[in-house]
Amino acid sequence: MNPKKTPATEAEATPTVDDKELLKQKKEEAKQRKEAEKEEKKVEKQSKKKGAGAAKGKKEKKEQRRNPLKMHGKKYRAVAAKIDKEKTYSLTEAVKLVKETSVTKFDGSVEIHTRLGINTKKSDQVIRSTVALPHGTGKKLRVIAFVGEDKAAEAKKLGAIEAGENSLIEKIAKGWLDFDVAIATPEMMKGLGKIAKTLGQKGLMPNPKAGTVTPDIGNAIAEIQKGKVEFRNDSFGILHNLVGKVSFDDAKLIENIKTYLKAVNESKPKAVKGAFIQSISLASSMGPGIRIDAAGVIREL
Repeated sequence: MNPKKTPATEAEATPTVDDKELLKQKKEEAKQRKEAEKEEKKVEKQSKKKGAGAAKGKKEKKEQRRNPLKMHGKKYRAVAAKIDKEKTYSLTEAVKLVKETSVTKFDGSVEIHTRLGINTKKSDQVIRSTVALPHGTGKKLRVIAFVGEDKAAEAKKLGAIEAGENSLIEKIAKGWLDFDVAIATPEMMKGLGKIAKTLGQKGLMPNPKAGTVTPDIGNAIAEIQKGKVEFRNDSFGILHNLVGKVSFDDAKLIENIKTYLKAVNESKPKAVKGAFIQSISLASSMGPGIRIDAAGVIREL
C-alpha cells in the first residue's frame, strides 16, 4: 500500500508562488540570451562584410600602386605610352621626349632628378652647392634680403621683393613665406634665430655654401635672377632641380643640363667610392619621367 502523503510532501509537490516567479524569470533570461546571440550573429555578419569591403579597397589600392598609370587621366596615359620604361635614353632623345610628353596648358618647367651614390647619414657625404645655368631656368624667382634697415631700400632697387631686418623677421614669424630665395649679409645671420626653424623646414635658410650669405647683396640677386640654382640632396640621396622650360629649344636645354650635371659630378665627396651619379631622369611639370643613360651623359661632360 502506498503511504499517504504528508502535508509537507504535498507542499513540496505543489509549486509555490516563488517557484512560479523563478521559472518565469528563467524563461525570460533564456529569451534574452537568444536575442543577444541573434544580435551578435548579425553584428558578426556585418563585420565580415565590412572586412571584405576593406580587403577589396586594399586590393584596389595595391593594384594602383602596382600600376600608377591608373591614377592618371587619359591625356597623361597617352603621352606616357610614348616612353619605354625599360629603356634608358640618350640626353638628346630625352629632351625631345620631355617636350612631347608635356601635358600642361602653360609653359611647363623641365625637371631633372638625380640619384647619388651617397650615405645621407654621414655629414661628409651631404651635397650642397650652386651652379649658374647658361640659359637660366626660365622662372623669375622672388628674392628677399636680410640687411640693415638703412640698406633695405637699396636692396629693393636691386631686385629684392622684400628687404630689412627686424620688420622682415617679424613678418616671416607671423607666417609670411611668399618668396623663393632668402639672402643675407653675414652680420644679419645672428638675428635669424627666431625664424631659423621656419626657414630651415622650407629649405629657405641663407647658407654660405649656397652663396646666399654674402656682403654683396646686389651681385647675389643678379646671379639668382640670371639662372644660379642651388642643388642639395634630400634624405634619399636624390637631387631635384629645374633646368629650363618646355619652350626652350633643344640646344639650350641640353647645355643647361650638361652644365648642371658637370657641377654635380664635380661635387663628389672624397669619401664616396664607386659610381657617384647612379641614375638620372627628366620630366616636364606633371609629366611622366624619362630615364637617361647616366653613364653615357657623364662621358660627354
